[in-house]
Amino acid sequence: MPVRRRTALTVLVSLTASLLAACGSGSDAGGDLTAEPVTLRFTWWGADDRHKRTQQVIEMFQKKHPNITVKGEFKEWNGYWDSLATTMAANDAPDIMQMDELYIASYAERGALLDLNEAKKHLDTADFDQKALATGAVDGKQYGLPVGLGMYSIMVNTDLLAKYNIPLPDDTKWSWDDLKAIGEQVSKAGGGQVFGVQSPGINDTAGLSIRARQQGKALFDAAGKVVLPPEIATQYWQYISDLAKTGIAAPPSVTVEKASAGLNQSATATNTAVFGFWWNTQLTALTAASGAKLKLLRLPGESQGKPGAYYKPSMFWSVSARSKHPAEAAAFVNFLANDEEAAKILLTERGVPANQKIRAAISGQLKETDKAAKEYLDTVPVGDPPRITPNGASTIDAILKRHTEDVLFGRATPEQAAASYIKEVQAEVDAAK
Repeated sequence: MPVRRRTALTVLVSLTASLLAACGSGSDAGGDLTAEPVTLRFTWWGADDRHKRTQQVIEMFQKKHPNITVKGEFKEWNGYWDSLATTMAANDAPDIMQMDELYIASYAERGALLDLNEAKKHLDTADFDQKALATGAVDGKQYGLPVGLGMYSIMVNTDLLAKYNIPLPDDTKWSWDDLKAIGEQVSKAGGGQVFGVQSPGINDTAGLSIRARQQGKALFDAAGKVVLPPEIATQYWQYISDLAKTGIAAPPSVTVEKASAGLNQSATATNTAVFGFWWNTQLTALTAASGAKLKLLRLPGESQGKPGAYYKPSMFWSVSARSKHPAEAAAFVNFLANDEEAAKILLTERGVPANQKIRAAISGQLKETDKAAKEYLDTVPVGDPPRITPNGASTIDAILKRHTEDVLFGRATPEQAAASYIKEVQAEVDAAK
């Protein structure tokens, strides 16, 4: 996470911790909707397509609720968190906000977010899987309603497999060693131009979390303490190191360069790796970028141990605990989450809908790749979600990336990276208390 975003979150913590603990909502979240004029502020991050779709939905809501005006405030990701922290600190928070898993605990544990259970009169969650709802809960309170869901997956380039005459693996049975073996076949056939596996561990903690879950362990316990066994972290980085040293993955310099360049320059998008670690919802973008036939496969190791797969929310809808109109804010969130006409505008722009009824309702409008992402979500077995990233650990992806690069470039052994990673993440959590 950039330094400026960490600074903004620190400002939020220092200026609002005691104040928010003493202050709740401006009115009753479970009360009746007012007939008086109400203005709600709604903030989100995203690009132009998201802004246009969201504005259309706002206009639909206002037609159904002519006394409620919703003012949209949108930004790109890089400036969003600075702005949100600043408005929170100034006691000027938007009523409804788009929230990310990395930050929800930081805001919730300081009283900045409304427990949506208080607004059940206006917010229907009956069509949400309980495991999906759990992704937005902290200590039994629902601080975020998941908007879209994703699942970690292996994305395979079937065009390249066919070119090298290598059969598609059985993803209901394969192991991590199987991925290595088939990756080695691909790399030999690719002659240094195409590699078997796009190395994991550069931009996302999900791979490490899943490896731990498959062995019955976790990154954090319920209290937010780091409980990742060092030997599991060591195994994880040893695997990544082996991929690079054996040529199954590209050389470290190439791996890091492509990971830093973004999705369109990734090894999957440029057809220079056959197997890649991605969220299922990225299938459409990667297919468009690569021009190849890509297929979603289940993660290796799922049949050898406990299920590691889980639902990850693309984002949440959250309501400010200081909103003067929490009932109306909840009604707007309900519209975003449950209205079928709104869903036909939003489609999968914010991910495959977490609402199961809505997911089925828009199925006929989806592209083939979006349908495949939906099918993956609907059919792959999942376990309970991991503990929400605790307050203070929002830099966890950046910490993982740094240690992975240290291992790839020989600056640290897998054992050293594991010990240092665990110590550093725990220090970040402790510092936020």
